[in-house]
Amino acid sequence: MTTQKHFSHVNGKMLVENIPLSDIAKQVGTPFYCYSNTAISENYKDYQQAFSTVLPDQDTLICYAVKANGNQAVLSTLAKLGSGADVVSIGEIRRARAAGIPANKIVYSGVAKVEPEIEYALNEGIFQFNVESEPELELISQVATRLNKEAAIAFRINPDVCANTHAKISTGKAENKFGVPISKARIAYNRAASLPNIKVQGVDVHIGSQLTQLAPFEEAYKRIAQLIIDLRSDGHNISVVDIGGGLGITYNDEVIPSKQAYASIAKKQLGHLNCKIIIEPGRSLLGNAGILVSSVVYVKTGEERQFLILDAGMNDMIRPSMYEAHHEIVAVDQSQTDLKTYDVVGPVCETGDTFAKARQVHESKSGDLIAIMSCGAYGAVMASTYNTRMLAPEIMVKGSDFAVVRARPSYDEIINADSVPSWV
Repeated sequence: MTTQKHFSHVNGKMLVENIPLSDIAKQVGTPFYCYSNTAISENYKDYQQAFSTVLPDQDTLICYAVKANGNQAVLSTLAKLGSGADVVSIGEIRRARAAGIPANKIVYSGVAKVEPEIEYALNEGIFQFNVESEPELELISQVATRLNKEAAIAFRINPDVCANTHAKISTGKAENKFGVPISKARIAYNRAASLPNIKVQGVDVHIGSQLTQLAPFEEAYKRIAQLIIDLRSDGHNISVVDIGGGLGITYNDEVIPSKQAYASIAKKQLGHLNCKIIIEPGRSLLGNAGILVSSVVYVKTGEERQFLILDAGMNDMIRPSMYEAHHEIVAVDQSQTDLKTYDVVGPVCETGDTFAKARQVHESKSGDLIAIMSCGAYGAVMASTYNTRMLAPEIMVKGSDFAVVRARPSYDEIINADSVPSWV
């Protein structure tokens, strides 16, 4: 069972840092997301310490993967700690800049960058484009030439390494849509060097998310190191290596390598190249810094099982439906010690709206609070208003203070986002 720092039961009642979850629920209602500011900060500092200890003389830049959780309070917290940003859209560039992350700490990934996005990124002065294909490279060159700007690029290299993670979040195998095959990398770099307004400066690799073993990293970095040597022999000035950010978290019983061990792999395979190292953590900064809090609507007894029906649904947190993801589910009030076996489900009109099957949870009744753990990453950011359900608000806690950092919209706000043409 996963444990989350700064989320604990004291005298049977669950606290986030120093605040009882029940107090927040009384004020904002359920469901809601709740983040620990202290946990986010500590996770970031753990990366800083690991890389500064293992690679004390290396120039490193931590670029938070904004797609994991783009809330402005999260981004502002990380910006004040010195974080950069790994972004995959113009919207995420805007979010990062609005939160105070300098443009020269932003790397722009993503497989389908379009001209207005490239133009915006160039005008902002981002640090690097992580280029996914040769057609994208051609477009970046054209836009940069038109704007009379220089575009610093790294190709995202697909090293054909199995990450041993879920198929839907594996990105470094030959059949995946991401990156340039390593077998074609030297041709791609030679083409880049021939194009106007392109500065070849780096190599990027990201083999997937929620990695729980170091061996895939080591194999990928080994292949990338040899590629950098080959590219330099071809005359390219490679000074940056972006190593991705796939270190996983504990959702259930996974044993995750330490950040120091992760940094040591980077040092072993890449340290001799004297490159600036970029790390792109997302899940490992936010995943276990947040939870989703819901209320029990009904306890329903079926033919073969009991259902714990919550007011949170798959529209609020889609990972179990989309990835078959395991999330621990716990009663906020554990003063009742009996455990019962439930299928934990939501209100959405889909059979897939199921958080867990045959899960043991402290005996619960209508109105009790339930916490779905490890939801800080890929939770609220992937939510929708499916079934015209209001988005869950997001709460941030620091010590004995909490604030609503994204409010629950009203039904009028949801409905009035539509417009009816005059001819209907």
